[in-house]
This record gives sequence, structure tokens and C-alpha cells, in this order.
Amino acid sequence: MSGPIPVDPGRICAVVLSAGEGRRLRPLTDRVPKALCPVGNVALLDRALARVGALGFTGPDAVAVNACYLGDQVVRHVGDRAHLSVEPGDPLGTSGGVGRLRDWIDRRGVLVGNVDGYLASRGAAPGPDIAALLDGWDGESVRLLGKRLTDPDDRGGFAGHRFAGFSLLPWRYVSALPAEFGNLVRTVWRPAEAAGALQVVSFTGTYLDTGTPRDYLTANLDAAGGHSLLDPSATVVGRHVQSVVGAGAVVRGSVTRSVIWPGARVADGERLVDAIRVGADLTVAAR
Repeated sequence: MSGPIPVDPGRICAVVLSAGEGRRLRPLTDRVPKALCPVGNVALLDRALARVGALGFTGPDAVAVNACYLGDQVVRHVGDRAHLSVEPGDPLGTSGGVGRLRDWIDRRGVLVGNVDGYLASRGAAPGPDIAALLDGWDGESVRLLGKRLTDPDDRGGFAGHRFAGFSLLPWRYVSALPAEFGNLVRTVWRPAEAAGALQVVSFTGTYLDTGTPRDYLTANLDAAGGHSLLDPSATVVGRHVQSVVGAGAVVRGSVTRSVIWPGARVADGERLVDAIRVGADLTVAAR
């Protein structure tokens, strides 16, 4: 791809799904919603908004964010950067979240991204990215970004790929989605596949869903590029190796392949390896 594809706001919009509880990331997500967990010192939600924003999806007319679990934190974080859909009760899932936004989508196609998807491309010519989902789209087919399966016998994917965080849905499918719990696999992707209307765009970079502490740590280390990534406002006097240290954190002990959240503390004499530290009292093993 040579550059961003111009977005016609009357034809396509974007939705970043951010309502989930992040149960597999607990106890990290007991304190903040999954959408606000930092990767490379940038909240997952901000990463997703920047990715769709680079394609022209900016502002509340072009991009929407849904929220539910600890939704007040998401609402404050987003502000006026996007249209907000706050789901009452329990999260509605990927399908229900999009269905609840039907009036806002209003006959447009929609680029849907999962907030927990971490994508990174390397090199000057990284290969297809989410921009490829839009390139030459006919407005009728369903498109998925996919990472090629390493096991040819894996039957859980789509055309030899597993889902890599983003899909492009035409209005004809979105218009039928109810605002009730459901997932896009069953309501859109598999039906489109059965009808011969599903296209998979292969993603050649790094993709992780960051849904477990192990994958969350791996995404952070990837974002750090094999080195330590230290926020300028952090105080780091201890040893650090391939770690990510957030704003206002204080590290006096030793950290190796670890993530230290903003404002967290690592005391003198502590030694963290393959771990995530939150505050001064919560350490989550990530291997």
C-alpha cells in the first residue's frame, strides 16, 4: 500500500469494540478495563483509534467506541474523540455491540476493530495492513484481516487464516444485527463464508490478541523492539532488561522482560522477571 486510502464518511465508518471485561487478564482488569491496559506505554484503545485514524476515521461522525465494563473510565478517556455507545448491564459481545450502533452506522459499511488486537508491521514494505481491507471494496462482501494458520489441520479459521483483529462489514449484514448478545463469527462471518461472500486479507506482520497475561507481555516486549522502553517521567535507578516502564513509575529493584504500569513501584531488592506490576502491591506472572 502506498498510503492511506481516502475515506468517504458517507460510505464507511469505523467501530472500535471496547466493552469487554477482559476476564482472562484478571486481576489486571479488576482495576481498569481491558481497553485502557497499556501496551508500549500506550492504551490499547488509543492504539486502535490511531490505527483507524490514520485511514481518516476521526471524530464522532466517523468512528464510534462502545463501552460497558468499567465503562465510565472508557467514556472519560475517549471524550469527544469518537461517538460513544454505553451498553447497559452486561457487554453485548461483538455482534450486539455493532447492532446497538445501527442507527449511528446508518446504511454505511463499517470497519470493526477489536480493542485487544495488537498489530505491528516491520520494514519499509510490511505487506497488507488494515488499509488493504478497504482497497477496492465492493460494498457487498465481508472482509477479514487474517494471519495465516501454522497448522494446516486447524479448522477454526477462515480460508487458512485466523482472525487478526479487524473486519469490514457491509450494511446489508449490519442492518440485520439485533442489539442483543452475540458474536460476529456466528451472525456475520460464517454466514458470509457459506454464501461465498467472505474475503480474507492476509496480514504478514505481528498479531496478538493480548487476551492473556502471556500475550499481553509479549505485545509489550514487541512494542519495545527488543530493548527497554522507559517513559521520560519514570524514575528508574535499578537494573532493567527488555522491559516497559510507564509514566510516573519508580523502579529501584531489578526488572527483566516485565511491564511496569504507570505509577507502579518496584522496591529496592525486588527482582521481577516475566511479570506485570501494577501499583505497589500487584504482580502478575506472565509466563
